[in-house]
Amino acid sequence: MSQPAPRTETFSELFDQICGNVRLAVRGKDEVIRLMVLCLIAEGHLLIEDAPGVGKTSLAKALAASIEGTLGRIQFTPDLLPGDVTGISVWNRSTGDFDFRPGPVFNNIVLGDEINRASPKTQSALLEAMAEKQVTVDGSTRQLASPFMVIATQNPIEHEGTYVLPEAQLDRFLMRVSVGYPDRDAEIDILATLDEGDTTSKLNPVVTAENVRAMAKAVNAVHVAPSLRNYMVDLAAATRNHPSLALGMSPRAVLALQRITRTAAAAAHRDHVIPDDLKAMAQPTLSHRLMLSPEAQLQGVSASQVLAEILSGLPIPTGPGLQ
Repeated sequence: MSQPAPRTETFSELFDQICGNVRLAVRGKDEVIRLMVLCLIAEGHLLIEDAPGVGKTSLAKALAASIEGTLGRIQFTPDLLPGDVTGISVWNRSTGDFDFRPGPVFNNIVLGDEINRASPKTQSALLEAMAEKQVTVDGSTRQLASPFMVIATQNPIEHEGTYVLPEAQLDRFLMRVSVGYPDRDAEIDILATLDEGDTTSKLNPVVTAENVRAMAKAVNAVHVAPSLRNYMVDLAAATRNHPSLALGMSPRAVLALQRITRTAAAAAHRDHVIPDDLKAMAQPTLSHRLMLSPEAQLQGVSASQVLAEILSGLPIPTGPGLQ
């Protein structure tokens, strides 16, 4: 009698394993962890905008440990050079040639601490890496690791000595999230586990890099109904024509929204996207890509508020297969 084939874990099971493993190191932030893992599987990059000390670094370290990946860390400062990010070519006297020394960007997870403290020239060194998963140094193009994800942080409170991220760079971040302070029970739990030391260093990987690549490929099979595609295009048009917005959704933003909703559907053990996926993913995926008009800025309106207004005014698609 032939032996039964070994059971293959489903997409949603692998997704839950990654989230559960990260939760061992970062307490009380289940939704932030879920969004971060969705961003990884969707082959995107994450911008975390929050005050110091809320666990941004721990999130990146825990994610890298959970997927058996490498972690590169870049501390962005005003004197940081592009070569400090991508790597440099160094003259080797013994061989009479230049040897390339890769920078921190040649890792699976790249943590960019306080990305807005570096000059625009240095920030731009990440553009090619984030968009094309490659870097070009001294005329030679080198491919980056797979999976590859940039997790950048910035402090929204302290603006002295910072540079505003250009719109081209913001548009390359699939999502923007805020960690926030833990609730009372979670903070007590953090204090209780203080004696355990750095919990991220004790995490064991629960999936491999090959698992992550396979999950990213599986997302392409998730069905998006034509009515939902029409809805996304209508949403983009509404942002481009809204009087409070000087800059609406780009075509890249529309593609990003479809990609992340497909990933969310797969994580929920569905083979098709539903309107709830769009509503849940719209704010973290789109709000940072919208530029307010000068009048809206003077009125104290936020991009999130404008987006919420647009979403509430667009009729949600209904019909068979959209529940």
